[in-house]
Amino acid sequence: MRTAARIAPAPRRMAPRPVPIRRSVRADPRWPHIVAALQALRDAHRHAVRIVDADCACGTLLIEVARHARAMGFTAIEGRGIDGSPALIGRARAAAARLHDPAIGLSFDMADMHTALAQEAEAPADLLLWPDAPPADATGMAAVLAAAATLVIADTERRA
Repeated sequence: MRTAARIAPAPRRMAPRPVPIRRSVRADPRWPHIVAALQALRDAHRHAVRIVDADCACGTLLIEVARHARAMGFTAIEGRGIDGSPALIGRARAAAARLHDPAIGLSFDMADMHTALAQEAEAPADLLLWPDAPPADATGMAAVLAAAATLVIADTERRA
C-alpha cells in the first residue's frame, strides 16, 4: 500500500527588505567637475591620468572615474584610494580586482589621511577627490592638498 506524500506547508513569506538607496556616483556634486577636468586633460592631448581619492570608502567613485576616463580615451589610468577603514579598503580592493582592463591600475591603501597625502607631494596626482569642503588653513591640510595634486576637486555641498 502506498502512502500519500506529505506536503510541506508553504514557507511564510517575509515582507521584502527595503533596498538601500545609494547616492549614484554620477549624482555626486563633484561628478561634473571631474568630467570637466578629465576632458581638459584630453583636450591637452593627455593619454595618461593619475587620480587620488581621499576617503574613498569602498572605492565606488574612484572605480567609476577610472572607467569614465577609459571611455574618454585615456590609455593609462592610475588611481589610488585612501581610507582609514580596513573593511572598506577590503571591499574596494575586491571591486578593483573585478576590473579586467589593463589600462586601469587601482590601488587602495588604509592610511592616515594627512600622512598619505603628504607622500603624494613627491609625485602629485592630476586629480585629487576630496570628500568635504576645502579645509581651513589652520589644520595645515589645505597646503597638503595643494601639494598632493594639480587639481583638488572638493565636495563644496557637503558640510562637516
